[in-house]
Amino acid sequence: MVAGAAATDAVMRAHRLPGLRVGLHVTLVEGQPALPPSQIPDLVDASGLFRTDMMRVAFEIFFRPTVRRQLRAEIEAQFAAYRTTGLALDHVNAHKHFHLHPTIADAIISIGRSYGMRGLRVPTEPASVLAKVETPAKRRLDGPVITPPALWLRRRARRAGLSCPDAVFGLAWSGAMTTSRLAGLINHLPEGRSEIYLHPATKDGFAGEAPGYRYAEEFAALVAPLAKAAARNADIALGGYADF
Repeated sequence: MVAGAAATDAVMRAHRLPGLRVGLHVTLVEGQPALPPSQIPDLVDASGLFRTDMMRVAFEIFFRPTVRRQLRAEIEAQFAAYRTTGLALDHVNAHKHFHLHPTIADAIISIGRSYGMRGLRVPTEPASVLAKVETPAKRRLDGPVITPPALWLRRRARRAGLSCPDAVFGLAWSGAMTTSRLAGLINHLPEGRSEIYLHPATKDGFAGEAPGYRYAEEFAALVAPLAKAAARNADIALGGYADF
């Protein structure tokens, strides 16, 4: 989130970790815009922040040309802001997977390629792998794990010559990626390229946190010996989008 309150600190930390693969998290809902609110009045609320009524925003983006122009301007501003960080652009995704919207996807792909974008997250999560880690009764599923929009997005991204993973894990257990779940996923990765994403933080209870998310527990999972040991499997090659 290039316009987030902690963006400057995050960029400084990333520069101290040259092996870290960093990407752009395009934010169009529930966040701070890169452009002045006056330039994107239909995307923001009275406080100048992005709107939270995601479904209505999606409808307006699709049907209103003025909103689409504001959308493209904001996406361009976020790519431009990322470029100024001096960090390599390993991949791109969108807050709340909003790039599943075809208009947003087309804008990100067309604009992003001019900024050197080479990889795009496509949120497709194989339920068969989740079932190997936990029984279905224990899984929190808020909807289909692989959806027609995601399959369309994969085809669109690959036609554009972008790298995208074959599987992305973190959807069903978003905000609840425990040590056992993370290690279990690593031990049961399918063939091909997989991404596992988490929302780690050193503590819970901060401003702007998502209700119910277990940030500190996800951080603990990332540094747990069990997960580290699983990732050392000789059959697993670690890397970023740009490595494939």
